[in-house]
Amino acid sequence: MRISVIGCGYLGAVHAASMASLGHDVVGIDVDPGKVARLAAGTAPFYEPGLPELLAEVGRTGRLTFSTDMAAAAGATVHFLCVGTPQKHGEFRADLSYVESAFEALRPHLAPGDVVAGKSTVPVGTAEDLAARLAGSGASLVWNPEFLREGFAVQDTLHPDRLVYGLPTDDEGVPTPEGDAARALLDEVYAAPLSEGTPLVVTDYATSQLVKVAANSFLATKISFINAMAELCEATGADVTSLADAIGYDARIGRRFLNAGLGFGGGCLPKDIRAFMARAGELGVDQALSFLREVDAINMRRRVRMVDLAREVSAGSIVGKRVAVLGAAFKPNSDDIRDSPALSVAAQMQLQGAHVTVTDPQAVENARAKWPDLKYAATALEAAQDADVVVLATEWDEYRDMVPEDLGEVVAHRAIVDGRNVLDPKVWRAAGWTYRALGRP
Repeated sequence: MRISVIGCGYLGAVHAASMASLGHDVVGIDVDPGKVARLAAGTAPFYEPGLPELLAEVGRTGRLTFSTDMAAAAGATVHFLCVGTPQKHGEFRADLSYVESAFEALRPHLAPGDVVAGKSTVPVGTAEDLAARLAGSGASLVWNPEFLREGFAVQDTLHPDRLVYGLPTDDEGVPTPEGDAARALLDEVYAAPLSEGTPLVVTDYATSQLVKVAANSFLATKISFINAMAELCEATGADVTSLADAIGYDARIGRRFLNAGLGFGGGCLPKDIRAFMARAGELGVDQALSFLREVDAINMRRRVRMVDLAREVSAGSIVGKRVAVLGAAFKPNSDDIRDSPALSVAAQMQLQGAHVTVTDPQAVENARAKWPDLKYAATALEAAQDADVVVLATEWDEYRDMVPEDLGEVVAHRAIVDGRNVLDPKVWRAAGWTYRALGRP
């Protein structure tokens, strides 16, 4: 099948390469000439494990091309809409301008029988509006949300844990003939993962648009819940890690994502829960999601508390102190710094008078472009040279595996704040370090 992928950012680039690896002929289209040139040369424009190898593999087949010209989409049967929906400046609402622009640019190149498959995370109601604009064209729209985890995006695309099709339906919720035809095409696109037994949920437009934001809101709530417990643990002397272990044995709760620490960031969870709240308000059901305001507030408080802990281990003040921040990406195995808790903490400490040096295995250049006033280093040992306090802010494996004695040889004072609760306090204290972590005695 010939496929077009509109938008070659994080989602689109991975999706295009993955679809080509499944045997389809794919054209990726983006307005950024630099990004298109890099992808056409087989170079990933961002860090994602496995993507460079996948691009090289499909590049040899000739099944993957890239273009800045939307006319290249003509002749494709399925068109995946993969553009971003960032948070609007000064608002909670999602900015749909990229979706609108891409959709309108694509429309003249659609043929009867074509399917536009929306993958972008959009407010519920967006698909219905776009579908109405296709009326009479012979093309149809489905909503096929993505569930990629940064650091595992290739695996999640080729071997997803579920597929969701939001199809056009009649008044009774039954797919229309147009919807049945669209489903058949998507089944052909995803023949390989479906043959592996990947669960498939076939539903209506509204439900399919809610799936991604509902999933992200649940995940954000779980993370903020354990961080709220961390606040109570600090007030009572309890240990949040032991608490999480204990409640995690309950099969109804589970241990995953009950790791207290600096909280979530990135380009999805923060903006998605805010856009979800905004859309609920527009629909007149804002009270249904009012709890997400506290989820967001708990998450942001973790960053402030991290600075407080750095101050505590620095004899009550970070003014003039050298601080090494280990991590700039919002999570390990990524160079994504969007809404990064690590950089937020680094910037706050710099504003409060500390001399901050940041390091990260992949995200230093991205961080430098956004926060040029911070100092950067290539390695943890370089960043920690003569440091008064070390802050572990992103849980890269190389930071988890640090040897306390080795790091202790380069710092001015052996004081560390573990923002991700991934270090063993006993080991670090035995090596002469003052160890503090969120939610632990």
